[in-house]
Amino acid sequence: MNARFVNRRHMLALGAGTVGLAAIPAAIPAALAEDIAKGRQRLPEIVLGDTNGNDYAVPVKDITMEGGKSYQLDVTSNGGKEYKFMAPEFFRNIWMNQIVINHLEIHPYGSPHHIEFDDEGTISLEFVPIRTGTYKWWIEGLEEKGMQGTLTVK
Repeated sequence: MNARFVNRRHMLALGAGTVGLAAIPAAIPAALAEDIAKGRQRLPEIVLGDTNGNDYAVPVKDITMEGGKSYQLDVTSNGGKEYKFMAPEFFRNIWMNQIVINHLEIHPYGSPHHIEFDDEGTISLEFVPIRTGTYKWWIEGLEEKGMQGTLTVK
């Protein structure tokens, strides 16, 4: 039995009313997923706080990308505060390849709800956007200090 038939049968078993994003990974051959992740483009880094003592500085707030392409987004904390980077709608609409922290890789079976910094450092997110839209990100509790922006997928 070929993989295409097995995946189609698996999707049909879910029922016509329930076939959605959860069924997509089963329908994408592993080789195709690996090809999508190659050649990723690095997006502008989101830096939280600066090295001059401004814990609320965010030089890059709005980022635009294209759906179906592979990207790396680095989110960096300069360690001035505890930052909880929230982007749940964005995370729900991407295929996450991996999360990298200090050259250690996390390969999730789904995307995170948020990422959090207790100290300075960088978290690299490697992903492919799967749905267009403009998604808000924010630092929980610090939005009024200007720590928010958008991630737009065209």
